[in-house]
Amino acid sequence: MGGFWDNFSTLLLITTTSQRIMPEELRYHVNRFLQKLVNSINPYIEITFHEFPSESHMRSDAYAAIETYLGANLSQQAERLNANTASGSRSVALSIDDYEEITDVYNGVKVWWTRSKSFPRSNVISFYGRDEERRAYVLTSRRPHRDIVVGSYLSHVLSEGKAIAKRNRRQRLYTNVSRDNGWGDDDKMMWRHVAFDHPATFDTLAMDPEKKKDIVDDLIAFTKGKEYYRQIGKAWKRGYLLYGPPGTGKSTMIAAMANFLHFDVYDLELTAIKDNTELRKLMIEISKRAIVVIEDIDCSLDITGKRQANNTNEKDNDHKDVKDVIANMATDNERGNDEESKITLSGLLNFVDGLWSASGGERIIVFTTNYVERLDSALIRRGRMDKHIEMSYCCFEAFKVLAKNYLKLESHEKFENIKCLLKEIDISPADVAENLMPKSPEMSAEECLGNLITALHQAKEEAASRKAKKLDAETEDKESEVQQQSGTASKEEVKTANEAQEKEKRPGTSSDSRPRTFPDSKLGISPDRIMIKAHQNKRPKGRTHVARDNSSTQVSAATSDHVSPRMTKQVRKNSLTTRIHWWLELLD
Repeated sequence: MGGFWDNFSTLLLITTTSQRIMPEELRYHVNRFLQKLVNSINPYIEITFHEFPSESHMRSDAYAAIETYLGANLSQQAERLNANTASGSRSVALSIDDYEEITDVYNGVKVWWTRSKSFPRSNVISFYGRDEERRAYVLTSRRPHRDIVVGSYLSHVLSEGKAIAKRNRRQRLYTNVSRDNGWGDDDKMMWRHVAFDHPATFDTLAMDPEKKKDIVDDLIAFTKGKEYYRQIGKAWKRGYLLYGPPGTGKSTMIAAMANFLHFDVYDLELTAIKDNTELRKLMIEISKRAIVVIEDIDCSLDITGKRQANNTNEKDNDHKDVKDVIANMATDNERGNDEESKITLSGLLNFVDGLWSASGGERIIVFTTNYVERLDSALIRRGRMDKHIEMSYCCFEAFKVLAKNYLKLESHEKFENIKCLLKEIDISPADVAENLMPKSPEMSAEECLGNLITALHQAKEEAASRKAKKLDAETEDKESEVQQQSGTASKEEVKTANEAQEKEKRPGTSSDSRPRTFPDSKLGISPDRIMIKAHQNKRPKGRTHVARDNSSTQVSAATSDHVSPRMTKQVRKNSLTTRIHWWLELLD
């Protein structure tokens, strides 16, 4: 026994020494010769399927299909198994453990499967945070069976594995997170998922039946249009814009679409993405048959209205809304300058329908917003958001769906009253559903309908009150505007009258400085002064007074009142008439 270990130690020493002393080129040729020698006497061939192929950040589809196939069909042969009870599967998923070997027979051909594990010689920084262990499935077969194994057997394994995965797999809800949230690694963005268990369907969706049928037909046409999209030269994707007031069922519509198509849902949070590059990396990770959702896109990032805002500022930089400026400053402070996302509108547009959007296939992109007018027109144009769907307030048809869902009622004597009320007021399906939901097991359908009718009457009264207040406010604003304009005009007219009288400078005064007066007047008082004084005597006291100085006559307003426009115009008119008569008499 001691001789064996001595020989083994000597061989190991020789091998280690030769690797250090032998030049690299010579060592390459020696290893190549030894490999050929082994292959010439080895009756088997090996095919390796790596979990993560080189130069790829995505898990191999072939590896996943092989793992599913072996776990479903050959797990009974293995002595060591790995069990996975992930929420994305309907049953326990089994896979063979590392270095475990199992046998499979296909059309009389025997093959061997082994799961291997290796470690890199140097530290490798993984972009997606996976560990340094590298796993692979190794398929071994005899050389004479090479054509069968490479041809039909591998096709059988891959197709069967994908079919099993499709049967057992449930939908998933993905979200993008960063390391700050505790889910990611290496400060990189990653998708994380949970099981998608939303029960919404188009049957339970409170919506007008005709509009609902139109959406279902559009989805069916999309899923069957792969060749059509290829024929017209367009990426196999479709965009939907859901807009409307809060509580009208936009999120429920997305869930119904996902359940109808059996698609995964990717909830994209734009504020968690660093820049456009990160956005493209996330898009590459999105699988086929998926719905990409950006909810409340007008609130996600301040990018959709920047172009319009910039154009407005260039045209008129002086007319700024102080409230908008304060709101934008508050938003910036909440985000923080260091953590603010640098996604641009251009990057978002490329995500929707740029070159990178064609990677993968059979994808649906959904935007939701409460204020469609705030979105940039380039973002929601046809071709990006192909179908615009307005999620409106609850109609009678939508109410009947809710009554059937919550109360199991298809007709009732109170339905007609509810129908009339729904035509008069705007109420969201969410508010209707809340009133229809029984608050206790003993609560009857009659009581629930009564609660809804009471809520509708209350909403009607509140709407009428808001309308009356709005009309009152508008009336007050108009009256205030009229009063303000009237006061401004009076002051301007007084100013004009004063300036005119200053220019006249006693029109009865000649070059010899003797005052020219009316023929009937011996006081030397100008016509303007006489007429203004006459009108002053006719008006109540305390409104206007006339002051006389050594050079001119001037009208001034009292501090607590102003000269009315009518009075000023009348004074000016009478003064002009009197002056004309006086000049005619003077010329005579």
